[in-house]
Amino acid sequence: VGPYVLITPNGNRRNQLQQSKLSFAKKELDDLEQWKEEHRPGPIKLVPQRLGGKESEAQARQNQQMMLMQSKYQQKHKREEYVKAKKAAEEAEILKKKAIQREKAERLEVKKRQQEMQRREMFLEDQYYKTNELLNRLDLGLPKSDSCQIANRGPESTAW
Repeated sequence: VGPYVLITPNGNRRNQLQQSKLSFAKKELDDLEQWKEEHRPGPIKLVPQRLGGKESEAQARQNQQMMLMQSKYQQKHKREEYVKAKKAAEEAEILKKKAIQREKAERLEVKKRQQEMQRREMFLEDQYYKTNELLNRLDLGLPKSDSCQIANRGPESTAW
């Protein structure tokens, strides 16, 4: 006799639980089958039609082959159109870039011309001032014509 208590299984109750589980599962399966029967789609009713039209099978195959060949040409044409459109877009972009570059070059040329004109004006102004300065220096270094130095020539001035 130890601290453990052993409870013996009740066989009747166990069998009853198993039976109730099986019956419950069977009932659910029957309900599912009944629901499937109730919701089964009905027969499809189509009006009989003559398919293929008025042409023969050989003619239909020939038309199908022609359509296949035309689709190939259409795909080729589509590809060519895509390439042309892409090339045209690239050309337009290149022309746009060239126009921008041309505009930049023209602005640079105008700027250079303005700088050249400004440089010439400064040169002419500087040349004018230097010429005036030289002429003023020369005027100061020469004897004046209204003075009497020419009449008073002495022996020093003739000894050359």
